[in-house]
Parts: sequence; C-alpha cells; structure tokens
Amino acid sequence: MRTSTITTTQAPSPKSTIYREDDLPAFTPMPWSLKEIRAAIPPHLFARDTTRGLLYFTRDLLMAAIAWSLASYIDPYFKGVAVRQLLTPFGAEIARWSAWLVYWWFQGLIFTGIWVIGHECGHSAFSEHKIINDVIGFVTHSALWTPYFSWKISHHRHHSNHASMERDEVYVPKTRSDLGIPPENSGHIDYEDYFGDTPIYTLFMLIRQQVLAFPAYLLFNVSGQKTYPKGTNHFDPNSVLFTKEQRNAVILSNFGIAAMVWAVTWASSTFGSANVLKFYGIPWLLVSHWFIMITYLHHTAPDLPHYRNKEWNFQRGAAATVDRNFLGWQGRFFLHDVAHFHVIHHFFPKMPFYNGPEATAYLKDFIGDHYHYSDKPVFKALWESYNRCQFVEDEGDILFYRDKTGRAVMKAAEKYSVKKSR
Repeated sequence: MRTSTITTTQAPSPKSTIYREDDLPAFTPMPWSLKEIRAAIPPHLFARDTTRGLLYFTRDLLMAAIAWSLASYIDPYFKGVAVRQLLTPFGAEIARWSAWLVYWWFQGLIFTGIWVIGHECGHSAFSEHKIINDVIGFVTHSALWTPYFSWKISHHRHHSNHASMERDEVYVPKTRSDLGIPPENSGHIDYEDYFGDTPIYTLFMLIRQQVLAFPAYLLFNVSGQKTYPKGTNHFDPNSVLFTKEQRNAVILSNFGIAAMVWAVTWASSTFGSANVLKFYGIPWLLVSHWFIMITYLHHTAPDLPHYRNKEWNFQRGAAATVDRNFLGWQGRFFLHDVAHFHVIHHFFPKMPFYNGPEATAYLKDFIGDHYHYSDKPVFKALWESYNRCQFVEDEGDILFYRDKTGRAVMKAAEKYSVKKSR
C-alpha cells in the first residue's frame, strides 16, 4: 500500500508563455476493485447507529430553536429606548443589522446541517431502519424546499455513475463542441472570443450559480445530463428521471413541497413577509448557497478526471472527488463533515458521516495518490475552479478540464491517450 496523498493541482498561470501538453503530468486510473478497497476499511466503520444519529439531529434542532429564539430579541432590543440612549440612531441600525447578519450566518449553517441529516437519510446512512430514514429525510428536506424522494432517486444515480460523461446526473462537463470551440488542431484559436468576459461578469455569473443553481437543477435540469429531453425536472412523475414504480414517491415529494408553499403563505400572512424572510428565508438561501458550493467544489477541480466508455467504473468515479477543508471547525461541527470527508462517502454512501474521518485515513493509506484533498480557502477555490474548469475534449476516454486559455493541468497516460486509441 502507498501512503502518499496529493492536493489539487495548480493550473498553469495564464500569463505563462510556455505551455506544452507533453509536459503535463500523466494520469493512470486506479486499478483496484471496490471489494479490495472495502476490505482495507474496518467493518465496524460501516455500522449505522440510529441513537447516535438521532442525537445529532436533536442537537441541530435545538441549535436552530435557540438561534431563532435569540433572533426574536434583535429588533426589540436595538429599537429599544436604552440602546437609543447609548447609540445614535444610525449606530443602533448598524448594530441591529450586524446582529441579523450573525444570525443569518449561523442559522444558515445550522439549517444546512439539518439538510445534511436528510441527505444521510436518503442514502440510508442515518439508520438501518428504512421508515426512520424516510420520515426524517422527508420532513427535513421538504422543510428546506428539496423534494426528498425525487432528489433521492436522481442523487442515487449520480453516485452510481459519478464522473461518467454518458451517465452522470449532475456537474457533467461541457465539451469543446458544446461551446462551439474548434478542435485544437484546427489552427490558432482565439479563446478570448469564447471566454473574454470581464471579472465583474464572471463574479455575477458565479453569484447566480450560488443562489439559483439548485432550484434550476430541480426545475430545469440545469448542469444535468445533456441527453435528457427538454423539460426534464424533478416534479414531473412521468419525467425520464423516474420509473413507473417511482411515480408515487415523486407525487409524495410534491405534496411535501406543496405543504411548504402553504406553510410559508400562512406564516407570511400571520407574522408578515418581512419576518418570514428574516427568520427563515435568508437562512434557507444560505442553505442553497452552501449546498451548491460544497457539491461544486467536491466534483470540480482541474485535476479530477472524467471518463467515457470502458474506462469508467464505480470506484474510479468515486475517487474523482476531492475533500475540502470547508470553513474549518464550523464546517466540521455544523455541516457534519460533509465537505471534509466526501471522498469516502462516494465510495460507500451508506457509511454514517461520523465514521468518515477514521475511514478516510484507511482509504488514503490504500489508494495513495488517487486520493484528492485541498486545504485551499474555499472561496478562493470556488473562484479558481469556476475560471479554470471550462470544458473537456470531445475525444478520449479519460478527460481533464481545460481553462479559459484551453490549457489543462493533467493528461491521460500514453496508454489511454486519444492518439493511442486511434
């Protein structure tokens, strides 16, 4: 077994004038079977403890309730006479909105942790009992505007086919031809014509992704599999995403979302739309942001391979993910290590999150250089990945992202290259 690990590779600087494909590091896919990898991890780490899971869930609910209760004092306190005597009206307003910002930050993280519990339930990693998984998963995900059973079905297919260009469900890379870029051997290509947007525009598009990407995926299959017909979504029981046997589960998911529409409408008319937005709406927007940021950074990096045809298998796809040091202790505590130990989750989705740290150590020892980890600050990593991971080639069975200048950071080993396959 090898003990070395790698961090995500730095892409060549766009300012560099020397770039040669032949000089790139060569990648050879991992040779082990899933059975061999599983045998390297102690069996007790696969055990699911319902009581322990319920304790984590209870902790999250208590934190959410406490944060909500404390937030109810923000406006009365900062609008009170005592504070107004100590601070100028402007200073009191700054303090009031600063307190709301603190609430939104932490409640957003707490809500995201509750969403992660629902995600665990969807993988049957929360409990050995299906009814416990589905009841808690349905309630938590519906409360956070995720159609539990519908998303569970497509998410399971994502895990079963991750990094497959033909079958993966989400974060399927665009190809050169998708973007209308001529082949590399067609002569000089002015990539500015295709990626000449300004940093301000890039920032706008990135913010749009963070706010709207998950609803857009659920409603319109944005970033999903390109072979699906127009109109594919997670709410149509007859969608290509589902089988006839799954129809009732999709309808039940829709009832959960309909119940939330009623609940938010009732709360807005009873307590006021502004209060619903402050206490619930903005934290939910942060859930959507954190979820998209986490999953995007898990699956998008210049040195993560994507596969076509016979070169793909489940374990190679599972290894094509990256663990991230996501917000330090806050990510570990509030988000249940969902970002820190995601690679092991792709190998073994039913493994409970609290065993992820120990199991990852065994996985790293076994797969060595095929394990990916990055401790780069996540907002910096988000900006760099968004700019560097633009498209993959139309040919080849092992592919790596290219940036806005057409450069990659890795290549397939000669045995797997396009030239070799011809």
